[in-house]
Amino acid sequence: MKPIRIAQIGMCRYIHGPQVFEALVNHPECFDVAGYALVENERSTCAHRMKCFEGHNELSLEAILNDPSIEAVTVETDEIHLTKYAKMAVDAGKHVFMDKPGSPSFPAFERLIESVKKSGKVFQTGYMYRYNSLVSRAVEDVKNGAFGTVYCTEAHMSRYESSEKRRWLADFKGGMMFYLGCHLIDLVLQIQGIPERVIPCHTSTGIDGVESEDMTLAILQYPHGVSIIRVAAVEVGGFARRQLVICGSKRTLEIKPLEVIAPVRNTVSTFQTERSFNEQGQDKREVFTDCEAFERYGVMLQAFAKYVRGEAENPYTPDYELELFRLILRCCGADPENEEEK
Repeated sequence: MKPIRIAQIGMCRYIHGPQVFEALVNHPECFDVAGYALVENERSTCAHRMKCFEGHNELSLEAILNDPSIEAVTVETDEIHLTKYAKMAVDAGKHVFMDKPGSPSFPAFERLIESVKKSGKVFQTGYMYRYNSLVSRAVEDVKNGAFGTVYCTEAHMSRYESSEKRRWLADFKGGMMFYLGCHLIDLVLQIQGIPERVIPCHTSTGIDGVESEDMTLAILQYPHGVSIIRVAAVEVGGFARRQLVICGSKRTLEIKPLEVIAPVRNTVSTFQTERSFNEQGQDKREVFTDCEAFERYGVMLQAFAKYVRGEAENPYTPDYELELFRLILRCCGADPENEEEK
């Protein structure tokens, strides 16, 4: 099948713009890369991240939006601009892959989703655990009833960031919860649905004099229990301790760390305990300690290509994306329903 002609809008200081563009280039069976456009003074702010564009055409934003041969775009600006450029692309009739989670304005995101619905175009967001085989299998098992009643999900996702990057977190209410916690909120929403109550507990550690919310916690109350999302920007060894724990009346599952990024092959310490007794009368426990390295962006964008070609249907609907974004803002301590129009 003919590759999808695609271009990238934007580069970001801290999210995954280079990796997304490289994934497009590395999958010529899926994509014909027309080029890229820089916006919002990115030639200056993102000068250190431009190597991935070498040998490719630099285009204007207008050239991308007005070229009918360009069927799709990836939007990889800083978070503060994501929603604006995604809406421009949708309104221009493009299929859109947008990095997560969008700009922090709920009314603006709501307008984007309205445009997506009217256009009928594919809209995919870059939540990276959606295409992780271990995680997606666990979510499917929850939906199939294998866990029984799920009463608790615990999700951790931390890093040790530079003081410069932690200052940047002040651009967003909720800081680290907005920046990385959104990935975990996506998982909890899939596993347990909309919570009855959200209790955000965010603070600044003050390390290196940084005052942004770099230590964040959200508690989500459900009819059958309480779930916890913890995200920090000052945790030494935080990446290796990223984990997902799902506790149900029939089964407990832990995945730690949440992924092993390609090209490295390594172990993931995963255990699953079920309420089926072994010969000693103890809960049956299975431990899995090996996992294929996960090509985070290639898998994600190959799925995008299938959605655009009509070979598969995106399971994450525009309505789901809107509900997720609303929950992300609640976990960050914002009130999306009473936010002023921006």
